[in-house]
Amino acid sequence: MTTARITAEELFSSQQERLALRWLAGQRGAAERVLEAVDTVARRPSLAGYLNAIYPNKVQILGSEELEWLDKLDARQRWETIQKLIDFRPLALVITRNQTCPEDLRVAAEESDTPLWVSPRRGHELLNHIQYLLARTLAPRVTLHGVFMEIYSIGVLITGESGSGKSELALELITRGHRLVADDAPEFTQIAPDVLDGTCPELLQDMLELRGLGVLNIRQMFGDTAVKRNKYLRMIVHLSKPSSGGSESGIERLTGDLGVRRVLDLDVPMITVPVMAGRNLAVLTEAATRMHILRSKGIDPAAAFLARHSHFLERATP
Repeated sequence: MTTARITAEELFSSQQERLALRWLAGQRGAAERVLEAVDTVARRPSLAGYLNAIYPNKVQILGSEELEWLDKLDARQRWETIQKLIDFRPLALVITRNQTCPEDLRVAAEESDTPLWVSPRRGHELLNHIQYLLARTLAPRVTLHGVFMEIYSIGVLITGESGSGKSELALELITRGHRLVADDAPEFTQIAPDVLDGTCPELLQDMLELRGLGVLNIRQMFGDTAVKRNKYLRMIVHLSKPSSGGSESGIERLTGDLGVRRVLDLDVPMITVPVMAGRNLAVLTEAATRMHILRSKGIDPAAAFLARHSHFLERATP
C-alpha cells in the first residue's frame, strides 16, 4: 500500500484550465506545500471547504460572504484572523468570482509562501471540483500482482503463482472479445466505501507480457476496443496448481471453491480455479463470471440444487 500525496503546484496545474485559476501570491511555496493521505485520517472537516478558522480545511475557499465577514472585523481581529489562517499552513487559499483580494491577505500570503489563487468560478463549483480531485488523489491505494480485465462488463482480477498461466488466459479472453485493463501490476484505489477502482500504471499501458513471445501491445494488435482505461473490481479468479493427493470436499463440488480476499477495506469475492492439463481456463473464467453475476442478483444454483435435494429426500422418506 502506497501513501498518496499532492502538492499545491500539482493541484493548480490539474485545475488551472478547468477552473481558470490565477496566482495572486505565494508561488514560491507551490512545490513545498504538500498534502499526504496520512494528513487526512483524523481531520474533522473536508479537505476543501469555505473559510473555517476553527477546524481549517486544507484548501480554504473565500467567497463574497467570507470576505465581507473579514471586512467587518476590527483591525486587531482582522490581523489575528489572517495570521491564524497562515499559521494553519493550508495547501492553498482560493478567492471566488474574481473578487478583489484584500491587500493585507495578499501580503501575508506572499511573505509566508502560502499559495493564493483567484478564480472566476462560484464557490460551490470550486468546492466540488477540488474536493473530488483531492479525495480521489489521496484515496487509499494498493498495487496487486495479477491481470485485471473486464469480462462481461465487470472487473475481474486474475491472480495466481508465477507460471500458472495468467497472461495466457488473459490473451485468450481478449481474443474472445473481453478487454484488458492492466497486466502484472494493476493499481486499485478505494474511491468510495464499497468501490475499488482499478487502473493501469502509465508504464504498462496497453501491454501484456507472455513467456516466449515477450511484450505485446494489445491496443495495436487487437484495436482500441480490446483495452479499457479503468474498471471497478468486483471479483477475483485465482489460478491454483492442485497439490498431489489433494481432493475437493463434497460441498466444494457443489458450490465451487469460494472465498474472499481482503483488498484495502473491502472483502472481494474470490473463486479458486484449479489449473490442470486439458482444462479450458477461458471458458471456466467466463462461467465463473456469469455465476458471480447471478449470485449478485440473488440467484444461487448450488443453493437451489440443495433445496431441491432436501425436498426430494423429504418426499422419499416414508
